[in-house]
Amino acid sequence: MADFSAYPARLREVLEIFADNPAERNAMLIEYSDQFRGVPDRIATRPYPQSNQVPHCESEAYVFVEPLDDPATDADPRLQFYFAVENPFGVSARALSAILDSTINGLRASAIATMPIEDIVPTLFGKNISMGKGQGLLGIAAMVKHLAKRYTKQASAAGEQQA
Repeated sequence: MADFSAYPARLREVLEIFADNPAERNAMLIEYSDQFRGVPDRIATRPYPQSNQVPHCESEAYVFVEPLDDPATDADPRLQFYFAVENPFGVSARALSAILDSTINGLRASAIATMPIEDIVPTLFGKNISMGKGQGLLGIAAMVKHLAKRYTKQASAAGEQQA
């Protein structure tokens, strides 16, 4: 079994459950997909900005982030992520988005920016996932990490300006 100790606690728990129960994978993914909530209109409306679109994702997924703390005064703000999946048959993208929504929202930018992402997709979806689907799903996790890194860089830049 992979070592999930570098992941935030709630995400680590989900990864461990999937790793320990491969026979239940499909049922768990469908359950998470059913829990998917799209991005609220106050965050983004259709057509969604291309800058938020996940590259290589066949389900036309989008990722948005909102700081829960003021990045000007908090060097490591807590973040809230929102997801949109335009393909109504994008069960995998919806499931991954729901998993991330339920496990990383409210965490500090630094915790999200430093988490590894390479084990997420194979653990949740199996090692035999197609290359195309795997790239798209990994793209969702990579975009989350990239957006979190922006807030850690903003915090660093703000601290340098105050010095």
